[in-house]
Amino acid sequence: MIPNITQGDRMAGLMIYLAGPGRANEHEEPHLVAGDSAFMAWHDDNELNRDAALDIANALDRAKQFYKTEVDGGHVFHCSLSLAAEEGQLTDEQWGAIANDFMKDMDFTEDGGKAPARWVAVRHGLSKNGNDHIHIVASRVRDDGTKWNSWKSKYKSQQVARALEKKYGLTELDAVRAERGYTPAEQAKAARQGLPEVERHSLARKVRTCAAASTDEAEFVRRARQEGLLVRPRYAAGRTDVVTGYSVAERPRKGERAVWFGGNSLGRDLALPKLRSEWESTPESAMAAVEEWNAAARNRRPVAPGRETLQPSAELWSKYAKDVSALREKLATTPHNDHAAWAQAARETSAAFGAWSKRIEPTPGPLADAARELSKSAQLRRYPTRPAVALPSARGATMILLAATSKSERAAYALMFRQLAQTARAIHDMHKATNDLRRVRGLAAAVTAASKTVEASATAHTTKTQPITMEALREQHPGASEEALRARLIAERSRGGAPVPTTLTRAETTLQQAGPAGPQEPHRDHHPKPGIER
Repeated sequence: MIPNITQGDRMAGLMIYLAGPGRANEHEEPHLVAGDSAFMAWHDDNELNRDAALDIANALDRAKQFYKTEVDGGHVFHCSLSLAAEEGQLTDEQWGAIANDFMKDMDFTEDGGKAPARWVAVRHGLSKNGNDHIHIVASRVRDDGTKWNSWKSKYKSQQVARALEKKYGLTELDAVRAERGYTPAEQAKAARQGLPEVERHSLARKVRTCAAASTDEAEFVRRARQEGLLVRPRYAAGRTDVVTGYSVAERPRKGERAVWFGGNSLGRDLALPKLRSEWESTPESAMAAVEEWNAAARNRRPVAPGRETLQPSAELWSKYAKDVSALREKLATTPHNDHAAWAQAARETSAAFGAWSKRIEPTPGPLADAARELSKSAQLRRYPTRPAVALPSARGATMILLAATSKSERAAYALMFRQLAQTARAIHDMHKATNDLRRVRGLAAAVTAASKTVEASATAHTTKTQPITMEALREQHPGASEEALRARLIAERSRGGAPVPTTLTRAETTLQQAGPAGPQEPHRDHHPKPGIER
């Protein structure tokens, strides 16, 4: 349950709005579900109209008008209590009980030994997003003319909401993690342009993917620009050689202006200091980063193109799939309260799903949704200096997925997706063990839908061949390991195929793994694309 507190000085205007049709005619049958004892003695649950709203507003204002009490910031207390759409709806009686407990714990009633303040709780249907909610309106002037103490009221409302969630069996919000929200204007813009998501979410996914694929800050700037983002640095005061933050924007449509978002406003894990903690840092890399930031600010070409222009070798697929597997295995023994470690795993897995979405989804779909659900587990309210448990890195998976072409190893695609899906499952199980049911439901649905998208993409590109055996594979690939051969055998025998990304135009230079390259598979383009082992 999410409380949202505001204050002002227009009691009548607020009550008329709550009893009216709403900005998008979303208000239905506005009525009272609770209030202080004096109000409930005179008002019932009949549908409110303008006259009733004005009558209630005048009664709420009575103490303020009688005592002429002035309140800094306004005497009107307004708080909405909202449930997530997937939690369904409560009854009027349930909302009434919650409202009474909330106002008691917020010290508006006489239970605290002070004069009560007048208040009502209004319910008028679901929000545009399908959230069941109520609005509580109160006077900050008590019936004896004294003022209600608003010190740390927003923090206190969060604590009260957590207690009420437990009392009434509601989904308990995570006190450790928090996702950045978006504004009604962003939602309206997405609807107007027919976009499947708000701009803030698409930008966050792209930035998170570019950051995970990069080994240093300069590469991150180049990758973000390569993905079509507008990028600009925020310099220290009076300097152009010290970058303290950044903003990004999607390229605007003709006749529109770019809307810029700071990294921290996209996600708590995307602030520049947080990103820098994940990259290599030397005096040389810092200087290279400033040069790339300056080039981005002036809309000039990248100064020193690097790994982002290279095509990864086939050997790297197996290496990075093993890295993801090692991460998943380490998570099995990672304490659930090591929030930093789990956030790191979620961030890297989210980035990999984001890269996969970039390659096979023409518009953001289930893979993008899976990336977003995982990103919610990556954003902590407070980040410790470092995780208590050191985890293997899965960042290479994002890099190779961003650079992949349709000629990439098909069996490796199957292995990579299987490992990523299992890592997402480990994060899902962590939330289940900590009773974070909202994230459990979100991750379960998102990863299942992503798997179906991958299978559908694979099936569409699958060609049929004769069954193959381990003996035949050993003859075809004498230098391959038994693990790689078994993965290929499973892939070749499965009905579906591995997801093949769209063909890209990149430089032919190959990013090689250390050591000699293995023999290339003959007629690779005619092999069936493997399915995903469950």
